[in-house]
Amino acid sequence: MYDKAIKLLLIALILFTPVAFGSAELWAYSSMELGILFIILLAAVRRLTVHGSQGSNLPGHPSGHPVLNVSIVLFALFLLLILFQMISLPSGILKIISPKTFALRSALSLEPSASSFPLSFFPFLTQIEFFKWLTLVALFIFLLGWKPLEQSDRTKKHLLIAVMTAGVLESLYGMFEFFSGHRHILNLAAETMVSSVMGTFINRNYFAGYLLMVIPLSVGFLFSREAARTGLYMGWRHWVSSLDGKTLLIGFGVMVMILGLLFSASRMGILSLLLSFSLISLLFRSPRKERTFFRGSILILGLAILWAAWIGLDAVISRFFTASEDITSRSMIWVNTFQIFKDFPLFGSGLGTFVQVFPMVRSFHITGLVTHSENDFLQLLSEVGALGTGLLAILFFFLAWKVFSGIRALSSGEPVRYIALGGGVGILALMFHSLVERNIQVPANAFLYTFIFALILKISMAEAEYKRNKLNKRH
Repeated sequence: MYDKAIKLLLIALILFTPVAFGSAELWAYSSMELGILFIILLAAVRRLTVHGSQGSNLPGHPSGHPVLNVSIVLFALFLLLILFQMISLPSGILKIISPKTFALRSALSLEPSASSFPLSFFPFLTQIEFFKWLTLVALFIFLLGWKPLEQSDRTKKHLLIAVMTAGVLESLYGMFEFFSGHRHILNLAAETMVSSVMGTFINRNYFAGYLLMVIPLSVGFLFSREAARTGLYMGWRHWVSSLDGKTLLIGFGVMVMILGLLFSASRMGILSLLLSFSLISLLFRSPRKERTFFRGSILILGLAILWAAWIGLDAVISRFFTASEDITSRSMIWVNTFQIFKDFPLFGSGLGTFVQVFPMVRSFHITGLVTHSENDFLQLLSEVGALGTGLLAILFFFLAWKVFSGIRALSSGEPVRYIALGGGVGILALMFHSLVERNIQVPANAFLYTFIFALILKISMAEAEYKRNKLNKRH
């Protein structure tokens, strides 16, 4: 009962987070946080209702897995660093660990006699971002220990269908609003804002970033169904003729999402899509040559591009001719953002404080407010410094290596191998897109990123656990 309730809550969050304007509004990401909190509470209640030795078999139990333990330690250190940014420190200590913060705080303080200041320039915004990170970290840790995600193919299938459904509905809605001329984002009239397909997101690039994760995962789900089928590969004609209705429906859904991404006119999003399909074409090849999965992925992409060309890609292509102007403006923002890091190298200016700090280093004129650095990683570096970025980098490469090792251990006939590969490609595609855009900071994208990363890591951990148990039985 508890597992079913948790699964339904996860499905509800998967569907809700993109629809609610990408969960960028206060009420939306607060609802997301409450949903995650309720999932954690359900898992805690489930554990408390069972006594004795059965507690170690409950969903969400850490089980002492080394990957889980390392993740908890590194995430805890990062969160403690963010808390440290919000604590008022004696001016003497602040002057030593962050001279620039001390100088600016002293100059801008309304109370010159104040003896303590926090590292963060806007502790309230840092607190908001801290709770976002805390809830997503809690979700990630929970999913790594949630047994149904490892043991139940039915649960994985339902969650993957929910992710794909969200992507398809977002694409269909975005194309309807754009091509019909209605130009609304849900209940908001946005004639000037909806200049391309955006789904229910407030920015075309956020929408593209979301689909960059969903499309490869959906392709992996599609070919995992093919891998589960028996029989030798007898040519592409035999492969096409043997496809069932569900497989064709999934393939059609992938093409709809590719159309949505293409007509979003997100230049880096389109390039990231092409990169992801290049990786899929290489990684999905069967070493036994019994099934050439990579041909199927090329077929899907080719059909989607032909469909988009038939509709008309003139507006999309024309955007690439203005890329040099945008790169110039972005590069100026990047230079100034790096200056923030140089001013606050160790601890950063405070998580979530970019908007307040950037005007102090801005070296060019711009109409309006610069709300983000057009590079998720550079902005993170400026806000949490070398210490915070270093902790997250160590954690990411450690987990990425575990995922890679687990996938390598899976045979080409294992269906979950293609789900893990698709999810991993989606993660890499989003991060590539984030080099020139804000993506991971969008709550809906951050939620899906967390879910997919936990899913593929769980698959890898399950394979490692199986091999370890098999080795123990031999001895």
